Amino acid sequence: MPLDPFLAAKLHLIDGLRWENPADPEAGRRFDAFFRDPAPWPEPEADTEEHTVPGPHGPVPIRVYRPRGRRPGPALLWLHGGGFRAGDLDMPEAHLVSAELAARAGALVVSVGYRLAVDGVRYPVPVDDVRAAWQWLTGPEAPTYAGPPALGGASAGAALALSAAIRQRDAGSAPPPAALLLAYPFAHFPVPVLDDDTAALMRELPSILRFDTASIEDMVRNYVGRITELPPAAMPGAAGLTGLPPTGIVLSELDDLRPSGDLLARQLTESGVPTRTYLATGMLHGHLNRTPSLAEVDRSLAFFATVLTG
Repeated sequence: MPLDPFLAAKLHLIDGLRWENPADPEAGRRFDAFFRDPAPWPEPEADTEEHTVPGPHGPVPIRVYRPRGRRPGPALLWLHGGGFRAGDLDMPEAHLVSAELAARAGALVVSVGYRLAVDGVRYPVPVDDVRAAWQWLTGPEAPTYAGPPALGGASAGAALALSAAIRQRDAGSAPPPAALLLAYPFAHFPVPVLDDDTAALMRELPSILRFDTASIEDMVRNYVGRITELPPAAMPGAAGLTGLPPTGIVLSELDDLRPSGDLLARQLTESGVPTRTYLATGMLHGHLNRTPSLAEVDRSLAFFATVLTG
């Protein structure tokens, strides 16, 4: 279906802009207006604590979310996106998602500030940070929660979650995740092509909302250091997926990277992994950076809460 009408009415605000433009005051105002949702976000009933956990490359910052006034049930280790080179614990895809899932699922959610692929950091360093946080969450120093923990992330964070789950499976050294929660995963290189109907809709969008071949190659080269002979677990759609836990995948309908999520769902199913998907119609890549005042954001969070609680 076409782009969500609320978003479509705002496209003129970002037409012609580039991501480096926000330093310009007028461009910044246009970006702010485009990302302003139908209503303010009422932060849910969740308490937070800042911690660091030891990792092989130094301390890893984490933020722990607890449902206010309740004993946590399930647990989730959550990883924001950002093309492997951007993002932090304060971005909506980290903070909003973690707070919402803590409240909606009664969960202990641990958001991870893994090292970004900047200043010479490359694969597998971010995955090492994720595993360090996982070992903390499944170890004796973690807060109390009930039931086995899950692992998840968005976009590049979904790739990191899948890579970490594969490494846990292969190492057998720590409890594996009970479930995977993957939002619009970027798990393959090259990315499969869009179907003709979706491609036609995507051509109508401003270029700033697109992932072209050059930008996808740049993300992979920056993360891995090359675009040839990639380690299978770096872009983990190329790795063996048998034996992974039940997986829930949220897809953004209007997303150049959506074919990666579609293919991953088929691969997981073929590998015997119980897999559910939710297609957020009319949504762009990264829609969990917006608030639940948009209906498809609310539905995506509800889907993940259901996956998390079983």
